[in-house]
Amino acid sequence: AGPGQAAMYAGLQELGVANGEDLKETLTNCTEPLKAIEQFQTENGVLLPSLQSALPFLDLHGTPRLEFHQSVFDELREKLLERVSAIALEGKVEERYKKLEDLLEKSFSLVKMPSIQPVVMCVMKHLPKVPEKKLKLVMADKDLYKACAVEVKRQIWQDNQALFGDEVSPLLKQYILEKENILFSNDISVLHNFFSPSPKTRRQGEVVQKLTQMIGKNVKLYDMVLQFLRTLFLRTRNVHYCTLRAELLMSLHDLEISEICTVDPCHKFTWCLDACIREKFVDNKRARELQGFLDGVKKGQEQVLGDLSMILCDPFAINTLALSTIRHLQDLVGQDTLPRESPDLLLLLRMLSLGQGAWDMIDSQVFKEPKMEAELITKFLPMLMSFVVDDHTFNVDQKLPSEEKGPIPYPSTIPEAFTKFLQENRIACEIGLYYILHITKQRNKNAFLRLLPALVETFSDLAFSDIFLHLLTGNLTLLGDEFTLEEFCTSLFDGFFLTACSRKENVHRHVLRLLLHLHHKVAPAKLESLQKTLEPTKQSGEAVKELYNQLTEKLELRKPSPAEVTETPSMELPLPTVPTPASR
Repeated sequence: AGPGQAAMYAGLQELGVANGEDLKETLTNCTEPLKAIEQFQTENGVLLPSLQSALPFLDLHGTPRLEFHQSVFDELREKLLERVSAIALEGKVEERYKKLEDLLEKSFSLVKMPSIQPVVMCVMKHLPKVPEKKLKLVMADKDLYKACAVEVKRQIWQDNQALFGDEVSPLLKQYILEKENILFSNDISVLHNFFSPSPKTRRQGEVVQKLTQMIGKNVKLYDMVLQFLRTLFLRTRNVHYCTLRAELLMSLHDLEISEICTVDPCHKFTWCLDACIREKFVDNKRARELQGFLDGVKKGQEQVLGDLSMILCDPFAINTLALSTIRHLQDLVGQDTLPRESPDLLLLLRMLSLGQGAWDMIDSQVFKEPKMEAELITKFLPMLMSFVVDDHTFNVDQKLPSEEKGPIPYPSTIPEAFTKFLQENRIACEIGLYYILHITKQRNKNAFLRLLPALVETFSDLAFSDIFLHLLTGNLTLLGDEFTLEEFCTSLFDGFFLTACSRKENVHRHVLRLLLHLHHKVAPAKLESLQKTLEPTKQSGEAVKELYNQLTEKLELRKPSPAEVTETPSMELPLPTVPTPASR
């Protein structure tokens, strides 16, 4: 028997059941092989008296004994598997597990036998606590480990963080890659962007579903995953890990896994915030609920702020808080109210501040809410409101009958303090960027060009972050017709994008994405110079080269063929207009 044969019979000898080796030995040491075979068959066949007379019938029909035994075996195995699953549900808890443990003890020696393995695995799957010794044997054998059910793997993982880490790590990498692929997607649209999918849709993603299944109801494994996410967030500052932290908790919430939800102190806060993210707005009722959770953090439990800050650092949470802030500011303009007089607005700032401070809090392990700078509320936000007022004033002016002095121009300068705030204050920068996204979405070209210079230098280069550029490129498609104007292109490309293109590869990618989408609108002379400027260097990554090649191909297709160019005679004189039939 070769190694394959040996595996087929693994463990039979320990149970005192004859196997292929025994038959080989019998035949080697006997004088009458046929008699020896017959005896072996009688001793090891199915011991049913009524069967002995029926077997010759099968011989007459040419059915091999192997086929018969195999079908009996398959039938019995199915029955046994059904029985194991039934035992796991019947009788008193101790009794049923005692039966299964006895069965495991008897059958475990056959675990490597392919035909019996499913039964052994099934028994283990239904045991809430597989004996330690058996788990170690499974863990030590790659094939067995691979074959066992996730219920058994959970028992192995909970005491082997490194092994669990090896299983989770590729999933986390895949998750980050999926997020980045959406941010750099070639489909640029104001309607379908990174933040379009609802929380419930996002939680159906492959990685979240796999992690949810791996964790089951096991609090220890859930805590391990959270620890991995915290560590990776600290190591990389990548905010998508914060999204996964919230999505995982809400995925367990969807399945009503109270064993975990009730012990995660962030559960109710995350649930409430999840509803706000779904609506892309924090309404007054939920605002009060969220405030209640923050105010309810008791002395000695401050560590929960680290987790809450991570939940608030999720870009989907920041997006919701920032959009709500802009909406509140507009409402305050209409109500003649100052920011400091609006408790709702102050709560939004408090949560933004907590979210933006997540990395520092987890890094320093100092769990207290970051202090809000008074000037953010007394100077910066009123300044943003004054921009809203400038727009209203300009629009009203445009509608008034113009007097001799001519139309009033749109204010072109920005207060120096605005630029300074965007450079030095993280919350101000975040809100300022969302205000710029807001005016772009409103197709407000004047306001956009006025504030654009402030984006060249921002806090921690936030204006060149992928999420902002992904949203900005989407919103710029609404200003598509402005790209025909050289002046607009110079302000946008030379004044903003190209200032960072050479030092930041991601900016290079976003500019190419935008041009791939809008190249047919861009002023030809400008397009030509951009094509030269954006040419990849030796240091450029594959993604940039690929995008640049796509752009070059598109531009080649647009060029008229030489034949067409020569055939068109040059007309110096203006042609007389000939009325077409339709216009008569």
